[in-house]
Formats: sequence, C-alpha cells, structure tokens
Amino acid sequence: YKAAKWLKNIKPNQVPLLGVLTAFSFLVMMYNMPVPGGTTAHMVGGTIIAILISPWAATISLTIVLLIEALFFGDGGITTYAANVFNMGVVLPFVGYYTYRFLTRRVKLNEITSAGIGAYAGIVTAATVAGIELGIQPYIQPGYCPYPLSVSVPAMAIAHLVTAGPAEAVVTAVVVWYVKKSRPDLFGMRTIAKAGR
Repeated sequence: YKAAKWLKNIKPNQVPLLGVLTAFSFLVMMYNMPVPGGTTAHMVGGTIIAILISPWAATISLTIVLLIEALFFGDGGITTYAANVFNMGVVLPFVGYYTYRFLTRRVKLNEITSAGIGAYAGIVTAATVAGIELGIQPYIQPGYCPYPLSVSVPAMAIAHLVTAGPAEAVVTAVVVWYVKKSRPDLFGMRTIAKAGR
C-alpha cells in the first residue's frame, strides 16, 4: 500500500532516474558470482535506489525487475517470487537505507562510506532472511529443501558476506560518490520522496 501511495505521488523529474536505476538493478542482478560449494551470489542495487530516491521506490523497482527475470529468464522462479520480493525488495532496501541514514545522521559518517556500509548490511541481511526461509522449509514441506537452519543460514550469510556483500558495498559507494560529485541535485529528490513514506 505504501509503495503504491509513493508511486501515486511520484514527481515527473523522478521518473527518468527511477527508470535508469531499475535498469541498473536488472543488469547487476544478472551477473552471478561463484561461491565455493557450487552455488552463486549476486548484487541487487536496491540500496542505491533507496538512497537516491526512497526505499519505496526500491520496492517498486525490484518488484518489476524480479518479475521480468522470473517470467523471461527463469531466474528466481514464479513460486518463489513473493519471497524474493520480500527479501530483495523490502528487507534489503529498508535495512540498507536506514543503516545509511543512521550512519550519516547519528554517527556522522560521510555519505559515501555510509552508503557502502548500508548496502553491505542490506544484502547480507536479505541473504540471511532467505536462509531462514530455506531452513524452515523442511518443517513446512519435507523434501522441497532438505537443509535445516543450521546449514541454510550460514550458507547464505557467509556467501554474501564474502562475495556479493563487498561488491554491493563498493558499487554503491562508487555510484553515490559519482552522483554526489556530478549531480548533487539528485540528492535533493529524497526530500521530495519523503511525502510518500
């Protein structure tokens, strides 16, 4: 409901930026990084959208990106779509954004460092939540995912701590640095976006 309300109040000058950031998120999610053990991890880009526009904008963007990936590329799947939207479209951008906001306002870190740490916290938290969801599957539907919480949570968390997490942090920090340097006016859009939060 909140995301739909935010979308209803979107300003014309936010639309191109939202489109570009949505495309960027789609792009980075398509590159999978190998993880020891035979699986992969990937970046998301949700914290960038949350910082430059709003967490609700990130929810909308990632909901669209995940739907396109599921329908046209078979990535993520239809049956796990709701869980993926919750993990990457809600948990990740909100944890990333509020970590960033806490570090800039309370700890007084600069925006670039805070953005990187926020992105790192967001993706690792989202991966951990996904690990919890996978770990409770044996209790809900035995045979679907045979690994208990003691296996699934560390597997997801550690994979993102050492691969996608650092990549997400660096990319987010670089994008925020570049935007702050070349288009500082884009940061002003966050005050416009607050009306929909």
